[in-house]
Amino acid sequence: MQTERIKLRPWQESDAEELFKYASDPEVGPRAGWAPHQSVEESLQVIRTFFKGDHTWAIELLATGEAIGCIGYLTQTESNISISEGDAEVGYWVARPYWNQGIASEALKLVVDYCFCQKGMQTLWGDYFLNNPASGRVMEKCGFRDTGKTTYCRQLYRGDTCPVRVMRLDRYMLFS
Repeated sequence: MQTERIKLRPWQESDAEELFKYASDPEVGPRAGWAPHQSVEESLQVIRTFFKGDHTWAIELLATGEAIGCIGYLTQTESNISISEGDAEVGYWVARPYWNQGIASEALKLVVDYCFCQKGMQTLWGDYFLNNPASGRVMEKCGFRDTGKTTYCRQLYRGDTCPVRVMRLDRYMLFS
């Protein structure tokens, strides 16, 4: 999956140093629900455990070949919020030097298209910490609507004290 600027590709162990470069930034991880990485070894372990599989991708900047973020989806059994079987929860982050450039929106549009057109999903969910409204704007740009629901995701870093807003995108909203 790619656009003119980015490509979504599987994470590779050779991405560990780049991942650490951006995931150690204290402004990045906590906004997405995870603690800043403390070492390249920790980043490598994240690639080996959390970023393996068929629904988590590195966001590669085509101009440099560098992994500058991550995007993917969680199934019902993995989700941080209560969703139905066959639905998915999307999640993403982009390195701080690339904020406010439309990269997260480009990547999310690719994942939305993949989930609806390739995987046959009917509903996608997303959530963002209330203190990170930029993430909510990314979802809105991709067609997600505010459900009006706020909750806590205790399994996320700081998720027991920072509420999240729940967003929803139904397939029919895009293809009607």
